[in-house]
Amino acid sequence: MKKRILTGDRPTGKLHLGHYVGSIQNRVKLQHEYDCFFIIADLHTLTTKSEKAQIAELSSNVREMVLDYLACGIDSEYSAIYLQSAIPEVAELNLIFTDLVTVPRLQRIPSIKDMAKAANLSELPFGLLGYPVLQAADILLAKSHVVPVGKDNASHIEVTREIAKRFNFMYEDVFPLPETLMSDTPSLVGIDGAGKMSKSAGNSILLSDDEKTVTKKVRSMYTDPNRTRADIPGTVEGNPVFIYHDAFNPNKAEVEDLKERYRKGRVGDVEVKDKLAIALNQFLTPIRERRAEYAAKKHYVEKVVYEGTCRMQELARETMKEVKKAMGLYSVWNKIRRSAGEYK
Repeated sequence: MKKRILTGDRPTGKLHLGHYVGSIQNRVKLQHEYDCFFIIADLHTLTTKSEKAQIAELSSNVREMVLDYLACGIDSEYSAIYLQSAIPEVAELNLIFTDLVTVPRLQRIPSIKDMAKAANLSELPFGLLGYPVLQAADILLAKSHVVPVGKDNASHIEVTREIAKRFNFMYEDVFPLPETLMSDTPSLVGIDGAGKMSKSAGNSILLSDDEKTVTKKVRSMYTDPNRTRADIPGTVEGNPVFIYHDAFNPNKAEVEDLKERYRKGRVGDVEVKDKLAIALNQFLTPIRERRAEYAAKKHYVEKVVYEGTCRMQELARETMKEVKKAMGLYSVWNKIRRSAGEYK
């Protein structure tokens, strides 16, 4: 029997290169080896985007994100792509899990404060503090064995493992302890060099960006600030342009040549960036073409999500039966039901 993978994204719109290196490339590689469930985490979106106008954008965002999934090579014949809010058992399991973790434990997770800051929230909402608990409900409801994530979510998976251990100890062994699977490039710096790639920060290259847009963004990329002329030796380590070359340029001989000349002050930033733009566009062209093909198929994306959600609904019902049986919750209702039937 195949082991199971669960991972996913919040539907905030189109995906970028950071999403690809952080998780999607692993999903594509592993989808034939594992039983894969990919979550469209719309309930998680509410933790930072809960206004009605923002919720109204979800349908469009879901479609754009799933198009990116399919364009990157995720095959809906092997992988279930499903909508989180269509699985009521998620909320039920989340409520049970909130009693198995403490507030101080959640407050120690650094990414939660970072998310609040990125969303310009002056105070930390309860839902955002409990974000990792809801993630644990997603992961364990699917009984996932492996979770491909980016670097910023690794600490969340540790919370999931702690919750699973506590539940299994208190009741019965229902949940596997999921392992974290990091990609070769667990996070990708933004084109401004100021932090990780993010749409909200305006420093991303989208998987759907056209050739001219990609080239324009690459030419604006942050490089070595101390290098004001091409004949000045530059720093390669930590330089965003070379980080991208390492991640996306398949011509390793070309990359090494550029690095050597850059260190010696024998190549300008323009040449380094132009060759990166060529490499990125060669990487993105087949993704853009597949995306256009899927987008042209009327209602295809909706069909993919509907079928994947039906698969997850069935799995969720089975998991919650096990959870309630292990906890003894079924016996409470069964006693009431039997007694009510005997009332005269």
